[in-house]
Amino acid sequence: MPELPEVEVTRRSFADRIAGATIESAWLGKALRWPLGIEPAALAGRRVQGVRRRGKYLLVDLDCGLLLLHLGMSGSLIFAPSLPPRALHDHFDLATSRGALRLNDPRRFGAVVYADSEDSPQAVKLLGGLGVEPLESGFDATRFHQALKRRNAAVKQVLLAGDVVVGVGNIYASEALFLAGIRPTTRASRISRPRAAKLAAAIRDVLARAVSKGGSTLRDFSSAQGEAGYFQLEAMVYDRAGEPCRVCATPVRCIRQGQRSTYYCPHCQKP
Repeated sequence: MPELPEVEVTRRSFADRIAGATIESAWLGKALRWPLGIEPAALAGRRVQGVRRRGKYLLVDLDCGLLLLHLGMSGSLIFAPSLPPRALHDHFDLATSRGALRLNDPRRFGAVVYADSEDSPQAVKLLGGLGVEPLESGFDATRFHQALKRRNAAVKQVLLAGDVVVGVGNIYASEALFLAGIRPTTRASRISRPRAAKLAAAIRDVLARAVSKGGSTLRDFSSAQGEAGYFQLEAMVYDRAGEPCRVCATPVRCIRQGQRSTYYCPHCQKP
C-alpha cells in the first residue's frame, strides 16, 4: 500500500509540471471507493494552482475547488505529455494544457473526490480526523508523548491509526520502532517521555530517508514519472523474518497485529 513517502514522492514527481495548467477534459471509469461528487465535464476550464499532500491524500488545488486523490491499496498516478490507450485498471484521466494525469488502481480502493473547499463536508470527512504531519514543525515530541499517554493500545497500532501522527504506515512503523528500540507490542501509554522523543525522531528520520530514496517498491509502486523506490533495500526489519538483525544478528521475528505483519528484533527492541 502506498504510504506517506510514496505519496510524497508521487506529489513531487508531477506537482511542478501540472501547476498552472488548464483542465481540458476529465474522464471517470468504473466507480472507485467514493463518488467523484461532480460531473467530470464540469472540471473543464478550471486551472490547477498546485498540488499538496495531507497524510496519504494528494490535494490538487484548483482556482475553483479542489480534488482529493487517494491511491488506496495498489493505485498509482502517471503524468505525461500524452497517455497510451486506457487499460483495464485505468479509472480516472485528467487532460490538461501541460499533460495528462491518470490513476491506475487494480483493486479500486483508491479515490478521486471533488470538494468546493477544505471546509466542505466532503473534505472534512476525509481529512478532519488526521493527526499531525510528522515531517512538519508541528510534530512536537512533548505533545506526541502526551497523545501516547492517552492510548492503551499497542504502540504500532496507535501509529497506524493515523489520528496521533499521520502517514506512518506498516513498513515505516516497523522501521521507526526498531530505530527507537521499542517493541511494537508495548502499550503506548507505558512509553516514557525520553522514549517518545526518541520514537518521534525515528519517525522523522525513517520517513525523510524513505522520501529521499523514492519510497519503497515492494510490488508495483512507481512515481508519476514511472520511477521505482529503493528504501526497501535498506530496511532493518521489515519483510526480513528469520533473517539476522543487521545490528545484533538475532533472527528477526514476525507477528500479526490487526491483520498486518509486524517485524521486530527481540534483542534490540525492548517492551
